[in-house]
Amino acid sequence: MTKKKTKQIFRILLFTGTFISLFFVPWILVKAWILPLPDTVQEQVDETLGHGFEGMIVYVDQAGKPPAFYAGGWHDRKNKIPAYPQALFKIASISKLYVAVAIAKLVNDERLSLDQTLAESFPELADRIEYADRITLKMMVGHRSGIPNFTDAPGFWEHPPNSTEGALELALDLPANFEPDEGYGYSNTNYLLLKELITKTVGYSHDQYIREEILTPLGLKNTFSSLDEVNIDSVMSGYYVGIDIDLKTQDQGMLATAEDVGIFLRALNDGSVFEEGEQEIYSSIYVYEHGGLVPGYQSLAEYHKDIDAVVVQFLNTTDFQGYQWNLSQIGINRIVKILRRNTQD
Repeated sequence: MTKKKTKQIFRILLFTGTFISLFFVPWILVKAWILPLPDTVQEQVDETLGHGFEGMIVYVDQAGKPPAFYAGGWHDRKNKIPAYPQALFKIASISKLYVAVAIAKLVNDERLSLDQTLAESFPELADRIEYADRITLKMMVGHRSGIPNFTDAPGFWEHPPNSTEGALELALDLPANFEPDEGYGYSNTNYLLLKELITKTVGYSHDQYIREEILTPLGLKNTFSSLDEVNIDSVMSGYYVGIDIDLKTQDQGMLATAEDVGIFLRALNDGSVFEEGEQEIYSSIYVYEHGGLVPGYQSLAEYHKDIDAVVVQFLNTTDFQGYQWNLSQIGINRIVKILRRNTQD
């Protein structure tokens, strides 16, 4: 084969490969990213809804300005109720911020120690979680324990356990993902155990402790630990792509309005949620913003220091196999760009 013919074949293969790869480009993400930036946050909300979301709520608290509320799409698609900013929403893993604050408070009060081991905290689990005698409280808060994530168990989201004990069983008697403090692995099992440890330490539910020590001092009256505490009609409906049912009746932990989450996030970042000594502890163990994802609900709560702004975004449509999570991140990034541009103008 001549050198010239070899080059021709190489060019054909390269062109063919490039052409085929175009079919696998997530064009919906590219489109969402490169569209001209709208003038207003509300226009961005409307644009994001056009990428396949049923409903959306956004709360913005920027220093020097009154809080701003935005909404679009459906609160309840079946009953044709438009989305509204004061609706309750399942905040999923954003709740980890509240748990981490509670841990910092208990450590500061010397009721817990960051160095205490999982085996010391839960002797009954010493033989059922690998390295329990080496996993510390600090590692659990920071997702450096190596404990397997119970939500990764096959079929979890299709048939979730109906109890804490059932969820924990899915993570027991399994090999560790890595040795303690030798890696990072996001694991909901860490926070299931942390909530149980708070309950065990204070002698009453972790939910009550969080309410008394965090929510009530901040005046947060629209944050709840479960569906049992709320009027179901005030909860924004949740949808999963391709499934024509409303997921709001499934109890999946904490609920809150976007405003309540925003007030909490502001207090977390400016330190007003803490008593003396607590923030130093918190800063050594966890982060200052978070996202949340359960079927039908995805949320992002961010603080942007450069514009001194808290932004909370709720979207009530998910698809764990698709691009909805990426689209939500693109959406909030564009909202922040709008705020940043308007601050500079």
